[in-house]
Amino acid sequence: MSILDGKHILLGVTGSIAAYKAAELASRMTQAGAHVDLILTRAAERFISPLTFQSLTGRKAYTDSELWGGESHILHVGLGHAADLLLIAPCTANTITKLAQGQANDLLSITALAAQCPILIAPAMDVGMYEHPATQENVRILKERSVHFAGPAAGRMASGLSGYGRMLEPDEITGHTRGVLGLRAKLAGKKIVITAGGTQEPIDPVRFISNRSSGKQGYALAQAGIDMGADVTLISAPTALTPPIGANLILAQTAEEMLDAVLTESAGADALIMAAAIADFRPAETALKKLKKRDGIPQITLEAAPDVLKTVANLNSRAKRPRVVVGFAAESRDLLANASEKLSSKKLDMIVANDISTTDAGFDVENNRVTLLYPDGKQEKLSLRTKFDVAEIILERIDTLIKTLEK
Repeated sequence: MSILDGKHILLGVTGSIAAYKAAELASRMTQAGAHVDLILTRAAERFISPLTFQSLTGRKAYTDSELWGGESHILHVGLGHAADLLLIAPCTANTITKLAQGQANDLLSITALAAQCPILIAPAMDVGMYEHPATQENVRILKERSVHFAGPAAGRMASGLSGYGRMLEPDEITGHTRGVLGLRAKLAGKKIVITAGGTQEPIDPVRFISNRSSGKQGYALAQAGIDMGADVTLISAPTALTPPIGANLILAQTAEEMLDAVLTESAGADALIMAAAIADFRPAETALKKLKKRDGIPQITLEAAPDVLKTVANLNSRAKRPRVVVGFAAESRDLLANASEKLSSKKLDMIVANDISTTDAGFDVENNRVTLLYPDGKQEKLSLRTKFDVAEIILERIDTLIKTLEK
């Protein structure tokens, strides 16, 4: 989570039973390298103690008692100006009202008025309170002032009722936090389309031809793109992964569906990253009913599946072709030779060559060892590192390619 590394997060906690989730949230962000300071309202202290947060973050947890201390005339200014993000989680209906109306009668609300950073709110309240017209009007006012919201979700409340008002889980709020922090990053305003996963070409209603791609590298690229401020569209074949918060997810099971989605979504995009393992072959015919073993071994005739990269390469209109196109070459032999041929034949701006013959990188693992190849013959070999680290480097190189085009 490099976007959180070194960031100063000011976490406000208000009076809700969901305050216990804020402890896990503070811990996660601290482990990701963020400097997390806390402000607890009086009501929050009834649910969780400042000592809990200080133990998890190693930093100060402020309460209203500090507002009247020796530094009260500058404390809220110092906190509000030093933060990269003010995150209020949980945020009650009462606090939402105070923020919308500009009230400043406790340390959290006065700091929110002084803050020079983005504000992200994770609402938490009982059923009906969030959807009440008064709360909705206050939410509308805050959104017009560019305040960001994460949730709420629907679920069971402490009261036993079910409905909207439940605070999002810490990992979801962390995802929203990364998205808000990325809004000021170098790829802000750029549209990046990323494909991921291995397509499935049906044999019959229950069987298909696929490959070993887990989609991890593509999903890491999507998260890295969001962290860098890009408007990310993730076109994903079936995977077991959770899409990054903030990505526009489009599901595509087959190569044909992947082609249609890529042509639609990447038209005029700043970059297209083809990290998906799209089938080269597919059954020429798909059985309408499940093939039965008692009928003997079926004879399956294969045909070529659509070549998505080749189709994109042959687009004549600049309005339809992405400005930068990046491909992947997963090879078990002659890695660089095969990748170079694909780079040239598919008219790519960069290709990521991935040796799948090793056991410590590639399919089904968290790490990758790749070489980046460019049309001018330049090669950049990356040592073994996490797929997210690889993704960040790829996005950095794409940012350079885009900037070169803009000169």
